[in-house]
Amino acid sequence: MGPTRDELGVLNELRGLERRDFLKAAAFAVAAGAVRPETLLAAEPRLQDDPEFFDALVQQSQEGPPPVPLRNGEHPALVYQAYPGGTGSLYRQWHEAGIDPFERHDIRIAPWEGPVPGDPEEIAWLPVARLAALIRDRHMSSVELTEIYLERMNRYDPELMFAVSILADRAREEAQQADMDLRNGQWRGPLHGIPYGVKDLFTVTGTRTTWGSDSFADQRIDEDSDLVVRLREAGAVLIAKLATGEFASGDRWYRGQTRNPWNLEEGSSGSSAGPGSATAAAAVAFAIGTETQGSIVSPARRNGLSALRPTFGRVSRYGGMVLSWSMDKAGPMCRTIEDCALVFNEIHGASENDPASLSAPFHFDPNADISQYTIGYDEDAPEAFLDQLRQMNVQLTEMPEIPRGSSNSLGVESSAAFDFHVSPDGEEPEPVPEGLEPREARRRGRFRRGRDIRALDYVQSQRRRLILMKEIQELMDGFDMFVSGGGHVGLTNQTGHPAAIVQYGFGERNPDSDNPTTMPLTTTLLGDLFSDDKILNVAHAFQKNTDWHVRRPSLD
Repeated sequence: MGPTRDELGVLNELRGLERRDFLKAAAFAVAAGAVRPETLLAAEPRLQDDPEFFDALVQQSQEGPPPVPLRNGEHPALVYQAYPGGTGSLYRQWHEAGIDPFERHDIRIAPWEGPVPGDPEEIAWLPVARLAALIRDRHMSSVELTEIYLERMNRYDPELMFAVSILADRAREEAQQADMDLRNGQWRGPLHGIPYGVKDLFTVTGTRTTWGSDSFADQRIDEDSDLVVRLREAGAVLIAKLATGEFASGDRWYRGQTRNPWNLEEGSSGSSAGPGSATAAAAVAFAIGTETQGSIVSPARRNGLSALRPTFGRVSRYGGMVLSWSMDKAGPMCRTIEDCALVFNEIHGASENDPASLSAPFHFDPNADISQYTIGYDEDAPEAFLDQLRQMNVQLTEMPEIPRGSSNSLGVESSAAFDFHVSPDGEEPEPVPEGLEPREARRRGRFRRGRDIRALDYVQSQRRRLILMKEIQELMDGFDMFVSGGGHVGLTNQTGHPAAIVQYGFGERNPDSDNPTTMPLTTTLLGDLFSDDKILNVAHAFQKNTDWHVRRPSLD
């Protein structure tokens, strides 16, 4: 075994000393544990007589096993926590309040009453809560329901381009299993036999995981992500991998642009474009999207959906493509808020596979007294939504000035996560040649802005990020949530706060533009950390008093 790097430093200091001084200094070095005796015995004669010997030792010390190769998903040793006081403080608070963060609360599904719709179109648009009653009460089989959604998937995908892989064979097998389980008296819960789609950032055995890029169009990672496993255990039926913008950016991927069912002239927004479009077109009963800086919120708003961007860490991301270890989140995109609660209730909770994940209390109450909540609003909150809350006896308070801040997390972490792709073998990226097509130029320039940021600057940025987290914690003191026009989505992604998207109207979007469009209108409820259930309670109460969420786009 050759000398260590620390020992080389000691040997370099000893080189050239007279023998008496060398022996004295060497004795002190051995006594202090700075160098092993056998290293000195091997090196001492030649350090005096062979000037090139030390250089050979340096080269020897640099040889050895190569570093472990890194792809996209390996988690760093540093783990982000959304709560400024850490999980120890959280668990102490829950313990003092008598709350068990690991307890699961079932959400009751009312029985099906009345005749079953005979038109598959009407069935496809039913919310998960009603589909669950049809399946559980044996009015319809999962196989029948799955065929309805597969037909719509194949009918609308050519125009909307929301599907990467339609998994018909797998879906039929899972639906058959769901029906068999039900015949044997095993109902797994509200998602039993319900067809869904997952964003094509998550691995699924037996099919591709493309990340929206033609560079990975044939990539197969033979492992089911944690989300897919949990949904399968809940009895859900996976029918499709749904489109993401290339490398989770925007709504354009290697097949083209995913379209908005409400307006085929515009994209579905990104990067959960496929989940947004497919759910809005009723080609799936629900979908799973991801967000780093707005990729659940934005397509949910564009496509007129209900959605939940959970508190950071509440859902395992294992098996999903990494953009930012400290910001990535996964959550449900649905047509109703109650459906979001049903899906989230099955997927939240800590996983040993995701070091940043944790278990926290979640108790959705469809009959909650929301007048007991303290709800704020910012200057951009839509008045129509606020007026409806006031009619529901909710007391609203204008928010104090909201802090501002950001970090370089996304740039640095995405550059690290995709270093294997951008700069193979550690070589410097090549410059973009002149005349390169803009899309190709963007690809060549992606994941590089973090490469030039100094380690010191990254650490200082994270220290300032913690200060921002504490400022937001102080802001939210006394508030359960606040209604926002959408301007604080990026800020709350830095701090890990949850957000719910809810439809509140229907009218012209961008009325001052040259091309105004009549679309669903949505707003955002931004909650205190781990108050995911509360913001869903309020949004659900709003939907019980309105019908904006049942509007449908005209597709035929």
